[in-house]
Amino acid sequence: MRDPFLEGMGSGWQVIDASALVADRMLEVDVAIVGSGAGGGIAAEILAKAGLKVAIVEEGPLKTSTDFRMREADAYPQLYQESAARKTKDKAINILQGRCVGGSTTVNWTSSFRTPATTLAHWQREFGLKDLTVEGLSPWFDAVDRRLNIRYWDISPNENNKLLREAAWKQGVSVAPMRRNVKGCWNLGYCGMGCPTNAKQSMLVTTIPAALGAGGVLAHHLRAERLLLQGDRVEALECVAMQPAGIHALPYRVQVRAKHFVLAAGAIGSPALLLRSGAPDPSRLLGRRTFLHPTTVSSALMDHEVRGYAGAPQTIYSDHYLDNVAVDGPMGYKLEVPPMHPVLFSTTLQGYGEAHARLMGEFANAHAMLALLRDGFHPDSPGGSVQLGDNGAPVLDYPITDFVWDGVRRSWLAMAELQFAAGAKRVYVVHEQCEGYASLDEAKAGIAQLPLKNQLARVVSAHVMGGCGMAADEKRGATDAWGRYRGLANLTVCDGSLFPTSIGANPQQSVYGLAARNASRLAEELTKQPAPALA
Repeated sequence: MRDPFLEGMGSGWQVIDASALVADRMLEVDVAIVGSGAGGGIAAEILAKAGLKVAIVEEGPLKTSTDFRMREADAYPQLYQESAARKTKDKAINILQGRCVGGSTTVNWTSSFRTPATTLAHWQREFGLKDLTVEGLSPWFDAVDRRLNIRYWDISPNENNKLLREAAWKQGVSVAPMRRNVKGCWNLGYCGMGCPTNAKQSMLVTTIPAALGAGGVLAHHLRAERLLLQGDRVEALECVAMQPAGIHALPYRVQVRAKHFVLAAGAIGSPALLLRSGAPDPSRLLGRRTFLHPTTVSSALMDHEVRGYAGAPQTIYSDHYLDNVAVDGPMGYKLEVPPMHPVLFSTTLQGYGEAHARLMGEFANAHAMLALLRDGFHPDSPGGSVQLGDNGAPVLDYPITDFVWDGVRRSWLAMAELQFAAGAKRVYVVHEQCEGYASLDEAKAGIAQLPLKNQLARVVSAHVMGGCGMAADEKRGATDAWGRYRGLANLTVCDGSLFPTSIGANPQQSVYGLAARNASRLAEELTKQPAPALA
């Protein structure tokens, strides 16, 4: 099968593999972009097509469809932060984040949602973001829909998703189909390991090739260490080359000088880079109010094969427990299902030894459900904070409050009820002391008794937001509504770290739309010309 990225490199795209450097280097460009995921990729295309010389700096490797073998043993160490084992400071929450060219868009499950109207209304009311309305953002979401082929999935859901839909219908729970950013999808189900057919319209196959085709430069295996500041301006970006495995640094450095700098390193990476750089932070907002969607899991054994590893991973969802809960009331949550692959399943599943092996032996008949808890809308859900370790590496401190634990327990009950309605023989909420329930009554009694403690109750997340939050008032937000960092005149933040709260939905399209809006304005400021439309 063709690999368009490799073909482009063969035709002259400027791509630097920093792991192969043998000396220091200097790059001089108009705009330096740190990170190549949803925000960085969209910004790179718009700015490069505006005629600006753009450099994209990516810590992770360049892996393309030629490298994607649909094997977890290859994908996790190559494509994810910390080999898909990143955790919060207290080790209570596992965090899945991409670290490769294309960022998390290369490895996510393609679920595409516009920012919920209730979330935008909360931001307008609480953070003064009056222009971030459904109507104001619609043109930008429409543009990324066209650019990334985001539309409803019109193929029958796999059994894992179908069971959620059927259970919801039986219980009178609202349920709906998802939209996905795919084109010519083969319905394989291995999205989290990189798309081997280039069907997923990630930044790897869309905006980054467009930026390179317009004269941009991509440098991968290159870690952004700090911004060199002079007064209220960024003068340069100091980077260090990484060894091919991406763990240890090489002795070679790259300095990138630019007129403007765009941070799109994610909601852990962007605040961390600013903290390492000593960025101005008079209101002590930097890295604060960093949010996850704390995610709980319930597994059920069915009397037939589910084969949750086959077919599009996420195509059905329910907002019943979001829409029927006040935004600032008890913690609401979105229900989805995850893909079922052996390593991901086994490392999340509770138990050990014979008990764990017994459950894995019924892997093909297992159904799993996720609840994404909406954090950040209540005084008792302040999220976490990005901090720096002794070596300057970022760590996310994310205490789980009693308010969040209440949402965890309620989400387990809701998922167990749906799975029994779907015909489950036995339900296991993912808690180390849960030995499984044979009926809903048994589940209700058992779940009520489970201790809500770190490491016992398994909590995971693949969505990190906040840390450079937007607000109209400089005392409430490190950035303004256009992503401009307060105190640094030539720095724009362009990723999910801008969100003042979590959003209650998979965040990739929210990042796309906001990045398109903000990068277009930046292009007009820098060129004094109308910004180009996304192709």
